[in-house]
Parts: sequence; structure tokens; C-alpha cells
Amino acid sequence: MIAEVTETGVKRDRGSEAITAGNEEEPPQSATSTLGESVEMSTTTTTKKARHEKAAKGSVAPEDGDSESDNDFEAPTTTTTTTTTRRVGAGKTIGSGKRLSAPASRNSPIDDLTSDEDEEEGSEPSDNEEARPSHPPAGRGKGGGKMFSSKMLARKALAANKQNDDSEESANDSEGSAEVDNKGNGDGGDDNEEATENDQQTTPTQQSTSVAPAAAAAADSASGNGQAAVTEKPDYVLKYSLVGHRKGISSVKFSPDGNWLASSSADNTVKLWNAYNGKYDKTLEGHTKGLSDVTWSSDSRYLATASDDKTVRIWDRESGRALKVLRGHTNYVFCVCYNPKSTLLASGSFDETVRVWDVHTGKCIRTLPAHSDPVTSVHFNRDGTMIVTGSFDGLIRIWDITTGQCLKTIVDDKNPPVSFVKFSPNSKFILASTLDSTLRLWNYHTGKCLKVYKGHSNATFCCFGTFSVTGGKWIVSGSEDHCIYLWNLQNREIVQKLQGHNDVVLCVDCHPLKNIIASGSLEKDKSVKIWKYDC
Repeated sequence: MIAEVTETGVKRDRGSEAITAGNEEEPPQSATSTLGESVEMSTTTTTKKARHEKAAKGSVAPEDGDSESDNDFEAPTTTTTTTTTRRVGAGKTIGSGKRLSAPASRNSPIDDLTSDEDEEEGSEPSDNEEARPSHPPAGRGKGGGKMFSSKMLARKALAANKQNDDSEESANDSEGSAEVDNKGNGDGGDDNEEATENDQQTTPTQQSTSVAPAAAAAADSASGNGQAAVTEKPDYVLKYSLVGHRKGISSVKFSPDGNWLASSSADNTVKLWNAYNGKYDKTLEGHTKGLSDVTWSSDSRYLATASDDKTVRIWDRESGRALKVLRGHTNYVFCVCYNPKSTLLASGSFDETVRVWDVHTGKCIRTLPAHSDPVTSVHFNRDGTMIVTGSFDGLIRIWDITTGQCLKTIVDDKNPPVSFVKFSPNSKFILASTLDSTLRLWNYHTGKCLKVYKGHSNATFCCFGTFSVTGGKWIVSGSEDHCIYLWNLQNREIVQKLQGHNDVVLCVDCHPLKNIIASGSLEKDKSVKIWKYDC
């Protein structure tokens, strides 16, 4: 069961909260006067009718004042009032009329997680559209009954296949146009080139280990038409090992244009590498203590870093200079993220707050008393109106960036510390990593956990997780057993396990355009590795 708290500042340790019915029974309106008048009128009219009947027989004379219209013997008029009351308890309700329903199956397909450019075959639009396919799912009639006509099933199968082919072609066209529009510095250069500046080394290495299929038929049905879909598994191989940091790697991030890879480290520096061939570019220096996170602006011109020196710094990528130093946190700054327009920065700290900064002025415009333990992760949704935060207090919270109001709090029953949270590319879901060696995919609108991904090891460090949407739809995460794990988004099967590091893999990131994964490891390794698949 999932507990939801929607009021700002409500703490998890206040005990159980009362749940009230959204549709309370209203007292019926008073109908005494109306009913009384109608009864009196009916009695009077009936008396007049009886009197006229007797008068017609000659026994009683009509009273004065009775009009001729009274002899028409019209049916007596009676006024009635209908009082409507709403049922209470006809289906459980919470809040403002939300009906509790059984949670979706763990194996049931979910909505596409990507934007319009990356729609899955047969899935509903990933934009804010709520459209559904006009035809009913194959095998079900409008009334939910099964269709037994083989000819009808055959026609539906042909129509579904044609629809899938059309959607696949349109998706491929959109993906191709995105790659052309964002193509930067060529195809990545010579694969055998080595970096020689400042003792930085790029070493091509051997192939990774791919997990064999658990079962050939273990594929999810397509979400739109119910047809079985065979999912191709990835085959990432290790291409480059980037050596140069003097301490463990804390974060790796690809630039939005796909040309650069930034790595932050406990050695107080950020290093920039070519994302395609691993060639070393430059080092950003200025922090006085180790770094925990790095993020890119949307135009790939600037970076921001979070440090144990309690500051956030904004850097110019071209010159390598620090443009601004943001001060205000009172403890280690652990995470940082740009909004989509790159006008704001959000940072989370061990001081248990989230601060929102104006990038142009460098001033803190809002401080959110977000959690009761260190904030481990912060991320903006796709339109920049909300941020999601995670903390060691076990809470996932969603905030309105304009008002600073807490819109929703998501808590798992077991309440494990949250080490990482991130919106899906279309911002309909939230991926959360917790220190019980589990990743969970949440529908934050309903507060329900849709998918659970297990098999890796994560009980101590804040390992990153992310979405891979350039090829198939995968969930990618680092692990404390020195490996990188890839899960099928829908059926939760581990589709590949990448081996090559010799210490905890703390951070991973996926290239925005190509099938490339970057990973970083801790003290015994100190390397950044680039993995490629089919590119």
C-alpha cells in the first residue's frame, strides 16, 4: 500500500492520518410547506368534486363561488418534491471523490515514457494528450466479451499490424530528424585515438557480458493492440576507459547536444571529454572540496556543480571559467539540476533544504524546507513547473516551483531511504532508487508503484538510475557489485549486465541521441567508461 500526503510540510512521523469520505451525505431539504400546500389543495379539490357529483344527482346544491370550470371534473393537481441524496459507502472514496481501485498488475504495460519523438509502437501518445486508440483492443468487444469469429480476428490482426507499421515509420522519421538537427562535431572521430594531454588516457577495452534470455516468449504485449511483441535485447560493449581523476567519480552527465561528457569527482574537479571518442578536453577547477553532482544547461554552454564546500558553481564550458558562486546552503550540497529553460537551478543539501536559484543574478529566490534528512536528489519535470526531491527520510516529494507548495508526497510502506529520483522523459512517471537494492517506477498522479526492478546491489551508496530511450526502452542503474544493470522497462527482466569496473559503479548516464552509456566508479577504480551498442 502507498501512503500519500498532499499537505505542505506534513511529516511522516505524525502518525496515521484520518481519511475522510469526499462525498458526505447532505441533509434533505425541508419539504414541509410544499407538501402541506399540495395536501390541502388536493383535499379541497376532491371535496368540490364530491359536492358536484351529489349536485348532479340533485341531492346537494353547489356552493356559491364555484365556477363552471369546476364542473369539468379535471384530475386533482398534486405538487410533489423529489429529494435526492447521494450514497455514502457505495465504493470507497478518499479525498475529493477519488475511487480506490485494485493496483495495476506488475506485468501490465504502462504508458510510453518518452516524448513525441520516441513513441513506442502501439502506445498512447506520450505528450499531454489523453487520446486512446479508436478501436477496442484485439480479442475484446465493446462490452468486454470475447470475439470468437476467426475472420474478425484476422481482420483485426491485419489492421493492428498496419497500424504498427505506420507508427514505426513515423517514429523512425522523427528520431532521424532529431539526430540530424542535433548533429554536432561529426561522427565521433577515430576510435583508436588516445588522449595525451595532462596524463588523461582513453583506453579501448574488451566486450561486456550480456545476460542470456530467460525465456524466448517472455515479452510483453503491446500496450495498444494486445499483440505479442518480441523485444530485442541490447548488446552494449565497453569502448573506452577514461582515466585522469585522482579520486572516485561522483557523477557523469552527457550534454544535451550529445557532444560532451562531464565527470565530477571527489578530487574537487570536473573533467570534460568528447562523448563519441572519449578524448580529453579540459578540467574545471575552483571548488575547495569534493564534488557530488554536475549538470548541463539546455544549450550545452554552461555547467553547474554541487560541492562539499557548501557552494554551487556555474561554469562556462568553452573557457572553463567559473562564472558564479552560489552561497547559502549550510551543509554539503549533494545534488543540482537546471530547469528546461536554464533560467533556474535547484540544489539539494545535507542541510535538509532545497534552494532555487536565479541563474542570471546568482541569488536564491526560494528555500524549500523539503525533508527531515539530507536531500539526495532533485529533478525538474519537462516543462519546468515542478521539481521532485528524494531524501534519506524515505519520502519522495513533488513541489510547485512557482508557489513552493508541496503538491504530493509518496511513501513506500517499507520506507527505505531514497537515494535517487528522476522524472521520466515525458514527466508522467518517477523513477526512484532506494537503499533496499530496488528501483521503483511510480505514477505520481495516483501515488501507485507500477514497476519494481531488482537484481542489482544498492544498500550503502546513492547510485544513479536513468532511462534509456534511444533504442529500446531500458532502465539503467549502477550497482555496488561493480556492474551496470539494464532492465526491460515493461517486463522488468534484466536484459544485460555490464562488467568492467573494479569498484562500486556510483553513476550512469545515457546519451540523448545514440546508444551510448557512460559510467563512473569509486576509489579503487577512478575511471569513467563509455559503452556503445549498434553505433
